[in-house]
Amino acid sequence: MKFDDATLAQVRAAQPDKSTWVEANAGSGKTRVLIDRVARLLLHGTQPQKILCLTYTKAAASEMQNRLFERLGEWAMMPNQKLQEALVNLGEENHLSNSYLKNARRLFASALETPGGLKIQTIHSFCDKLLRRFPLEAGVSPQFEVLEDRQAKLLRASVLEELATGKSLSAVDRLAQYMSGLEPDTLLSEIASKRRALDIMPVRTLFGSVAQEKPDTFLEHILGSDGRDVLRQAAEVICAEQSNIKSVKPIKKMIKAQTIDAFLNAALGILIFKSGAKAFSAKVDALPTQAHVRKNYPSLVQAINYIAERTAKVYWMYVDHLALERAEALAAFSDTFLERYDQRKLDAGRLDYDDLIERAGALLSNSKSAQWILYKLDGGIEHLLMDEAQDTSPSQWNVVKRLTDEFTAGDSGQKNKRTVFIVGDVKQSIYSFQGADPAKFDVMQQRFSDRLAAVDERLEKKNLAFSFRSADPILRLVDEVFDKEAGAGFSAQSLHRPFFTDLPGRVDLWPFQKTLKIEDDTPWFKPVDLPEPDNPQIILARKVAEWISNLLTSGQELPGKNRTIRPSDFLILVQGRRPIFHNIIKELKARSLPIAGVDRLDIGQELAVRDILSLLKFADLPEDDLSLAEALRSPLLGFSEDDLFCVAHGRGKQTLWQNLRDNFAEHYPKQIEMLISIANSADFLRPYELIERIMTRFGGRKNLLARLGMEAEDGINELLSQAMRYEQLEAPSLPGFLNWFAAGKVEIKREMNTKAGQIRVMTVHGSKGLEAPIVILPDTEVRGGHRDTSQIMTLNDGGFLWKSPRTMVPIAQIDGAAEAKEFSKQEQMRLLYVALTRAEQWLVVAGAGNAGKDVSSSWYNLVENAMQKGVKLKIEHTDVPGVGICSTILHNWSEAKLNPDLSSASSKASLPSWATRLAPAMTKAPAPFAPSSLDGTKVVSGGDVGEQNTAMRKGRQVHVLLENLATIPPAQRQNRAQQLLVGDCTPTDEAEFEAVLNEVVGILDEPKLAHLFAPETLAEVEVIAAIPERNGHAMNGIIDRLVVTQDQVLIVDFKSNLLVPKTPNQTPVGILRQLGAYRSAIVQIYPNHNVEVAVLWTATRNLMTIDQDIVMQALQTATMP
Repeated sequence: MKFDDATLAQVRAAQPDKSTWVEANAGSGKTRVLIDRVARLLLHGTQPQKILCLTYTKAAASEMQNRLFERLGEWAMMPNQKLQEALVNLGEENHLSNSYLKNARRLFASALETPGGLKIQTIHSFCDKLLRRFPLEAGVSPQFEVLEDRQAKLLRASVLEELATGKSLSAVDRLAQYMSGLEPDTLLSEIASKRRALDIMPVRTLFGSVAQEKPDTFLEHILGSDGRDVLRQAAEVICAEQSNIKSVKPIKKMIKAQTIDAFLNAALGILIFKSGAKAFSAKVDALPTQAHVRKNYPSLVQAINYIAERTAKVYWMYVDHLALERAEALAAFSDTFLERYDQRKLDAGRLDYDDLIERAGALLSNSKSAQWILYKLDGGIEHLLMDEAQDTSPSQWNVVKRLTDEFTAGDSGQKNKRTVFIVGDVKQSIYSFQGADPAKFDVMQQRFSDRLAAVDERLEKKNLAFSFRSADPILRLVDEVFDKEAGAGFSAQSLHRPFFTDLPGRVDLWPFQKTLKIEDDTPWFKPVDLPEPDNPQIILARKVAEWISNLLTSGQELPGKNRTIRPSDFLILVQGRRPIFHNIIKELKARSLPIAGVDRLDIGQELAVRDILSLLKFADLPEDDLSLAEALRSPLLGFSEDDLFCVAHGRGKQTLWQNLRDNFAEHYPKQIEMLISIANSADFLRPYELIERIMTRFGGRKNLLARLGMEAEDGINELLSQAMRYEQLEAPSLPGFLNWFAAGKVEIKREMNTKAGQIRVMTVHGSKGLEAPIVILPDTEVRGGHRDTSQIMTLNDGGFLWKSPRTMVPIAQIDGAAEAKEFSKQEQMRLLYVALTRAEQWLVVAGAGNAGKDVSSSWYNLVENAMQKGVKLKIEHTDVPGVGICSTILHNWSEAKLNPDLSSASSKASLPSWATRLAPAMTKAPAPFAPSSLDGTKVVSGGDVGEQNTAMRKGRQVHVLLENLATIPPAQRQNRAQQLLVGDCTPTDEAEFEAVLNEVVGILDEPKLAHLFAPETLAEVEVIAAIPERNGHAMNGIIDRLVVTQDQVLIVDFKSNLLVPKTPNQTPVGILRQLGAYRSAIVQIYPNHNVEVAVLWTATRNLMTIDQDIVMQALQTATMP
């Protein structure tokens, strides 16, 4: 079969017998290629359990698995001709045998029946399962739990407190000397995450020249034996010549200085430059300042210059010395802290996410157990496939290396061919904050290539350049923007080609919204943080919302789609959740446009959650006036500003609660009743129960939703979930929960799919993997300088630095900061690439605030520069209503046309008649009946039932024992029966117990009845069904025993009557009707089976089969209960 260029590239990349490294542009179908490869591996006979697919997120793993199962499921149902076509389109041979096609159909069942399922998972999930499977070798608990961020934070704080009060106090004290107000957990968290870099030996090598220096020797290096005399002479000359008198005071400080710190502080600006390009270098010929004075004292000037040069040299030596001291202190503390932290985690049976990766890597690196473990992984992994490889961290790559090292071992003795398949795109590596290192992508490619070459195999390198997503104008703009950005991962091979060359496309660059100079006439009494009327971001947000509203209400068509534009067509992307993000959401809501809300919900910042927490804080501490005031003003208690002022003002030394309770009981009786109830319950109700009481009994949920809208429900529900989670982990208490909740950040990630029919507003990071017909980029202004808030800097050559204050920064830190800034700049470029390539047909780039002066200073400038200089882009200028003149790129784009029918319908639409009529009252369906409640006698005529309670108790006893003793070994039945016969089944005496046990055991030991109690039979089967013979009335009953074979179903009902009928016709009618109801229900479930009914008379061990006509006729004449 002949393929087009785009499909051929995918087919070649998916060849199952070759190890392949794929670099794939955005929208090039790389996930499909990975699924194709898995499908072809299965077709070629690879067992499902020998394939491992690793991807970046759980959502991606789930999507890949669903798509694979969907394809295999389609194959299972296809006729031969269509299946042959499908396999040929996949890249298989043109002529396939019938046996090959049969094998393809069986793949779906084979994949489903694979023990543990197909291994398509995240690398964290893989490591989790690996450690649980080999806990002894890994040195972890088999039931370990993954440590949540909040739990980890509390544990780190607990360990620090333990060290500070124990034998490790000296290490803590040494560290504390350099903390300078830093939040302890910020540093502790970094220590835990960067533990592999905290090796002090490379740091000592880096600062080797000062490693042995003592602080007091630095001053000697500068002054020597005569330095102070030189400085005294300089001070005398300056005073005598009246030359730069203001320098005398710092010179005198230098003379008196007994420490290097004091000397350097005085020397800054005098002997060495304090700032600028020459900062901390020697100020030669600068003292004295007047030329004629320097001419008259040449030897003095020479001596001062010598001291200045030595000061500059020693300055950097001393800075390195301080940096080494800081690193030594951090390393010493880290060793102690990490040892105790790890031990505490192991004692509690918990591992954090970093531990999963590190311990899995260590497990696979252990020479004694690695080979055995790899073999035990379902007989060894033969094919490893990896998606989103550009987002893989070095520690994760280590796990991948260990898994694949055996693939290239020449003496492995492996018969089946092993392959690796790695797909990624460095241009989309945007998760460095999670450890991703794009540089590792090329390094690992070379490593795989070299190792395969060593065993005479080749790593195929493929590029997927065709985009199946974006229209031509968007791709041409992308190529132009990134034309000279090789550092960020772009090259000549990165050029994009549209697969759908005729797809209509458009790019609009809106005019940048600059700050307007509008006279501020805001009244003085308005809040000081009220947004300014000329705020450019608010103005842009209004323009975006109005533009979207006009497109939706006008019924404009989306070219090439033969339909009008929908809300779900819009995807608005921002760099971060900054004011422009919230302003756009606010403006969209103001126009009642359907919007999906924020993509990530910070529960702790939700207004409804904060209101509930304020009420809980009051319940914990009634003297907390601020929390009570917050709760009073919330929808939970409904105070107005004036109400709160009346209660709070003039209360003297009383707390707010005392004043409210004592003096305003008549004014606010319901609120006070609620507060008293909550406060009194705080000591004995669990946090979940307390919140639930606020939400339900006192109408908190109703009040919050009425004021804040339905969006508040997510936050409320998650707070309840967190309360339940807390109670699972800790001994529940209200103070404990408040402290536990405040210790960590809880976010809900909302799934932003198009099926919801809503406008999506989200960050570029969150949009990875998504697409939309219309993408808007409003957040393109200058992002501000590079902000690296980390405290520990890892060095390229190994080792680390604990960052020094700005005034004493070593050269190594300066160089590292410059590298980090450049890395951040490159990642910003990659982030822009991801943003631009989300668009399918229409891309809108806008901006507000400060665009910056340089081309690379903002996204807006980069796009504008590309559009101005791109010769092939064919820029036009269009007037966009409400926006202004825009630079536009068009391709097959028809002028916006209104759909006459839609616009007419929207302006003249009226409600249908049924919408204005009162809905009829719903008829409540009758409650389901129990078959045993149907009328008719349940005993044989003339029989003695004995005492009714005794008979009923025996019936319950027999049923319980027959249900549970069938699978119990005979020797254990008596003990088990004693455990079962409790409650309303308790025998009155030993004789009653022995009698019922003997009766049941006799039945179970009866060979003729063995088929009723076989393992495959069903006991106590609950059945709910509509009974046609009773006008569809619902029945809810329990069948004592159900025996299902290939073509027959037997319904068995246990009866403990003392008098047993001799023939089926003598069976009491009430029992017949009960069996008829059961049969009517089961026939609906098993329409192709022969359904029979029988009664097991326990007193005589007689299984009586009853003709279906008898039971169904009895059911027909029954009277409903």
